Amino acid sequence: MKIGIVLYPTFGGSGVVATELGKALARKGHEIHFISYNQPVRLNNFHPNIRYHEVRPFHYPLFDYQPYELALTSKIVDVARYENLDLLHVHYAIPHASAAYFAQQILKTHDLDIPFVTTLHGTDITLVGKHPSFEPVITFSINNSNAVTVVSESLKNDTLTHFRIKKDIKVIPNFVEHSMYTKENSKGLERKKVEIAPNGEKIISHISNFRRVKRIEDIVRVFAKVSAKVPSKLVLAGDGPERYKIEQLCGELKVCHNVEMLGNVQSSADLLSISDLFMLPSETESFGLAALEALASGVPVISSNAGGLPEVNKHGYSGFLSEVGDIEDMVTNTLKILSNDEDLAQFKQNAYDHSLNYQLDKILPEYEKVYEEVLA
Repeated sequence: MKIGIVLYPTFGGSGVVATELGKALARKGHEIHFISYNQPVRLNNFHPNIRYHEVRPFHYPLFDYQPYELALTSKIVDVARYENLDLLHVHYAIPHASAAYFAQQILKTHDLDIPFVTTLHGTDITLVGKHPSFEPVITFSINNSNAVTVVSESLKNDTLTHFRIKKDIKVIPNFVEHSMYTKENSKGLERKKVEIAPNGEKIISHISNFRRVKRIEDIVRVFAKVSAKVPSKLVLAGDGPERYKIEQLCGELKVCHNVEMLGNVQSSADLLSISDLFMLPSETESFGLAALEALASGVPVISSNAGGLPEVNKHGYSGFLSEVGDIEDMVTNTLKILSNDEDLAQFKQNAYDHSLNYQLDKILPEYEKVYEEVLA
């Protein structure tokens, strides 16, 4: 199949999933065409059967806001016509689903009927999509998609609650390619671990886009209490609007000397491979891809009991769930894992075993089945 994948090219979960899905489909022989305004961050090498098509918005003084959706629609039409695409797969509803519908209607005037699959990832439904300026368009675009998938049962329920959806919605969870998280360069990774934790401290990590919804302040407060009892280091990877507040809080709690802030990282694998615990106390998560990546690295997870996280993190087995904002419970659960090396080793093994439920080889055929159904 020739598949056009429309995505955001950033470090966010939807872009990562879309890119890794495209790469996996290409390895199976499908021809993949990524369509976005920048090259996806996970598409950093040459890959057979993959092409990237850049969307270039038109700059003109009349427009206070660039009409990106129209530029995207035109690019989709061009790629579909000249690359003979069989179908489109758009990730994140805004504005990709509406652009795909508009492009589909234009293509019909060229005697081309190209179906599109919409995958909803989270904030396009739970936050941005509910805004009155978007809701009617999102509802229409979802209902007129040829197929709709979501990444968790929680997100499916949210979609049906907040929008008047008539289409069937199929849950296809996010996945992880375990080969990316194998610890092949053990000597190099051991050196990195010693650099961060020279005295054998436990390493607690977190990776995100540093938005308020991630509640990174909770992580720092938990860490301040945990590190007073178990020698620990906190490593925060990512960047975003909350970073300055986090730096201030580290100073207030006098833990700056034990906190490393790495900024954006191309790959989470190296950091996770040297971590003992991963924290994701978000106010809401449609799925929690970062938590799954941690589990695949054999790293237990302390997370909130919100959104799709209970579907990913098995309480008392791969880690623990706490109510949003419950600092004391997260401290208690963190100490349960880190205070005893035998318990930590068992949680690490459990984390990896649980992650095997989300292997790429199990999830990829589900998307291929959806493609075959819409083409039929």
